[in-house]
Amino acid sequence: MPVNVRQFLGRRATALAGAAFLLLTSMSAARAADPDTPPGAPPGVCEAGAPAGSPLPGTTLSAPRLQGGFSFLEGPVWIAEQGRLLVSDLGPATGAQQVQPSTIHRLAPGAPAEPFVVAAGSNGLALSPDGERIVAATHDDRAVSAFRLSDAARTVVAADYQGRAFNSPNDVTVRADGVVYFTDPNFQRGRRSDEMGGRTGVFRVVDGQVALVDDTVRQPNGIALSPDGRTLYVGAYGENLIYAYAVRPDGSTGTRTVFATVGSPDGATVDCAGNVYWVSHNEGRVHVFSPAGAELGTISAGAGATNAAFGGPDRRTLYITAGRTGDYGISAISLGVPGYPY
Repeated sequence: MPVNVRQFLGRRATALAGAAFLLLTSMSAARAADPDTPPGAPPGVCEAGAPAGSPLPGTTLSAPRLQGGFSFLEGPVWIAEQGRLLVSDLGPATGAQQVQPSTIHRLAPGAPAEPFVVAAGSNGLALSPDGERIVAATHDDRAVSAFRLSDAARTVVAADYQGRAFNSPNDVTVRADGVVYFTDPNFQRGRRSDEMGGRTGVFRVVDGQVALVDDTVRQPNGIALSPDGRTLYVGAYGENLIYAYAVRPDGSTGTRTVFATVGSPDGATVDCAGNVYWVSHNEGRVHVFSPAGAELGTISAGAGATNAAFGGPDRRTLYITAGRTGDYGISAISLGVPGYPY
C-alpha cells in the first residue's frame, strides 16, 4: 500500500474513533433540545437574567499581569472542577518542516505551571460540553484533537477535509451539543505542503463529519459562539474584520455579515449576556462589544496579546494571554458578567 494512502486511511480511522465522544454528547443534547432552535448554554452555565448593561466598570481598563516567563501563550480555557487555567505554550519552529512544538500547561493563577500535555502541538483550546475533554486546534498534525482531562489521552476530532490536510488549525469553539467550529489559517503550516489550494478557511465538525463554513476569509483566527448558539463569530486577521454568521439548529451557517472592525484580530470569548471580547494582537488590547456590535470599551493587556477566556470561582475573571516571545504571561481583570466557558 502506498505510504500516502496508508496515512490517509489511518487518519480517517483515528478521526472516527476520536469523534465518538462528540457523537454521544450531540445525540443526548439533540434529544432534549427543541429541533427548531440552536442549542444554547448547557444547564447551569449561564443563569437566566444576566445583566443587560455593560460588564465594564469603565471604558478604558487595564488588566494587571499575574505571571510571566512563558515562550508564547495561546488558547486559555478555565477548568472549573480543577480550579485551573489551561494554556498552550508554543516554542520556536524546529526541524526541516519548521513546525512549532507546543505544551499545554495547567496553571493555578499565580502559582508555578504544571505540564498537562508535553507534546500537544496545540494552539486554541476549548472545553467539551461534558467537561471531560479539551478540544484543541493542533497544528503539529494539522488536525483538531481532543485530550481527556483525566489522563491526557489524545484522539482526533477532524483529520482532514475531503482527503486534504488542513493548513494549521488555530482556534476552536464547541457548541453545547458537541458541534465543533474551528479556523484554519496557515500561520503554523511551516514548510509543509499547501493542500488547501492557497485558501484559508473556517470548518465545522458534526458527528465526526467535516464541513466547510467559509474558505474566503483571509487568515481566520479567533472564533466564538454566542451563548444562545445562534451566532458564530470569526476574526479575519488578514482583513481586520470580525464576521458574524447566523447558525441553524443543524450547525450549518447562513450568509456572513460584518460584526465589527478590529485591527489584527486574534482570540476571542463571550460572556453570558452575549457581549463579545476580541483581542487585538498588535494593539495589545481586548475590544469589548455588545451583542449588537456597539463597542463598550477596551482592556489593555500589553504587547502581543493573543487570546482571552473567563474563569475563576464565579467565572467573572477575564484571563488574557499577552507578552513578547520568550516572556509571555497571564493578565487578569474582574468584570461584571460571568463568562461562557466553551
